[in-house]
Amino acid sequence: MSIVVPVELAERSYPVHVGAGVRELLPEVIPEGAKRVALITQAGIPWELDPGVDHEVIVVPDGEEAKSLTVVEQICRRMATAGLTRADAIVGVGGGVVTDLAGFAAAVYHRGIRFVSVSTTLLGQVDAAIGGKTGVNLPEGKNLVGAFWQPSAVLCDTDMLATLPPREFRSGMGEVAKYHFLGGGRLDALGLDERVAACVRIKAEVVAADEREGGRRAILNYGHTLAHAIETAGGYDLRHGEAVAVGIAYAGEVALRLGRIGEDRMAEHRRVLSAYDLPHSLPPGLDPEQLLDLFQRDKKAIDGITFVLDGDHGVETVVGVDRTVLADAMEAIR
Repeated sequence: MSIVVPVELAERSYPVHVGAGVRELLPEVIPEGAKRVALITQAGIPWELDPGVDHEVIVVPDGEEAKSLTVVEQICRRMATAGLTRADAIVGVGGGVVTDLAGFAAAVYHRGIRFVSVSTTLLGQVDAAIGGKTGVNLPEGKNLVGAFWQPSAVLCDTDMLATLPPREFRSGMGEVAKYHFLGGGRLDALGLDERVAACVRIKAEVVAADEREGGRRAILNYGHTLAHAIETAGGYDLRHGEAVAVGIAYAGEVALRLGRIGEDRMAEHRRVLSAYDLPHSLPPGLDPEQLLDLFQRDKKAIDGITFVLDGDHGVETVVGVDRTVLADAMEAIR
């Protein structure tokens, strides 16, 4: 029995199915009228799915390096060669890299075709596959080229999570951790299906209120400002969700220094991260000054250094945070 969470976006609304075995619903959620499907996946994903219509399997490279304009061009050329039209569809089967690529390719191929996400990772199921943000990286930063393009449906099969390496599963918990501070409460007290569905509900509500990140949707980036700087800097041993966890600890320290939260709320940040066995501190070898400089490139840096921070009114965007405060907080997590 799946849990169905609607993402309410008027004519672009779609269902997110959460639960064990929901991958079997794929033929039912293929967009009406699609005669052919480009099924985008990676070689290491141990799931072969049949969308129920004629389909072309496109295997993309592993790793974050696959999120590039070069790979998007390769996908689109394969679809053109196979004769896919605007009436057809894309299915992305994989983690956040695959669903980001599939969604962006869908947004630009024939100026937009329909797509379905089948998310195979915890990080993808609670975050990357939901909400229609698609994109690829540039050498200058993550996700700097992309589009808002909503899927027709998302399948979050929790059975698929059993095949994840332990560290990959723990990385997904970094995204789960942020939802504790976005109104999720004690998510660690829930079973896996209910926990994933609770995260999806929070994200769906935020996306419905602010589809294109004009305001409130920025709160979904809680912990991501430092995480993206770490990922751009390189030279570290952290997965994305682990970097987000460090970013959550850092955002808490910044909020503490600004008087937005007290020691008890900071302790809750540490408790949540510990509950999921996530890191709290900056990996050795990273240059704090370089990370502070990289904050200026973040997509939220509209008017000076901008952060998403906790406070009495919940998590919200704070503009113009002083560099001295940021440097002091960085020392606290070293």
